[in-house]
Amino acid sequence: MLGSEAVLKAALRYGCRTLLCSTSEVYGKGIKFPFREDDDVLLGTTDKTRWAYAASKMVDEYLGYAYAREFGLEVVLFRLFNTVGPRQTGEYGMVIPRFARQAIQNEPITVYGDGTQTRSFCDVRDVIRAIESLAQRPEAVGKLFNVGRSQEISMLDLAKRIRQLAGSSSEIALIPYEQAFAKGFEDMQRRIPSTDKIREILGWEPIIPLDDTLRAVIESET
Repeated sequence: MLGSEAVLKAALRYGCRTLLCSTSEVYGKGIKFPFREDDDVLLGTTDKTRWAYAASKMVDEYLGYAYAREFGLEVVLFRLFNTVGPRQTGEYGMVIPRFARQAIQNEPITVYGDGTQTRSFCDVRDVIRAIESLAQRPEAVGKLFNVGRSQEISMLDLAKRIRQLAGSSSEIALIPYEQAFAKGFEDMQRRIPSTDKIREILGWEPIIPLDDTLRAVIESET
């Protein structure tokens, strides 16, 4: 939060248009799908540490809007959903590189929970196109956009697809949440964006198929 405000102050001093990157975590435990930029958000209690990141990003968004309203700073806000591509690490919940590495090594592909939870994944090359458009187009100023792919896939189906594309003999192992995470961990069953706004205003939509992204990640892990 302090870092974001420092950037906003510097941008105001030099009159720079500012892109403020937020996260789909802001939608928290929302149950209205797909998530739209003007939806209300629902976060968990403050004793659950996973919501600290979402809360801090919400404060960043408030700051961005405040600098736009109070000082006329050109601010563009966007919430990234899962962005994937080659050379991504398997840390911080990045499931695709972890699945790919396990499949290549013919190790068990570890899926947390029952595998029915779904996510959407957008190739980093598509995301870069979106960010370039957000930076350059005057129509984006003062607005908030979801950036992601609107098609979802379950974690179990994702593991099976990666196993097939890698030509792997890995088994798929379901790991209960209580074994994989700290007590009280909360996972969201679905997280899918509405991309109507960015498509209608900027004409952007993802064009790279998920299988192409998965193949690129698998190749980068070999």
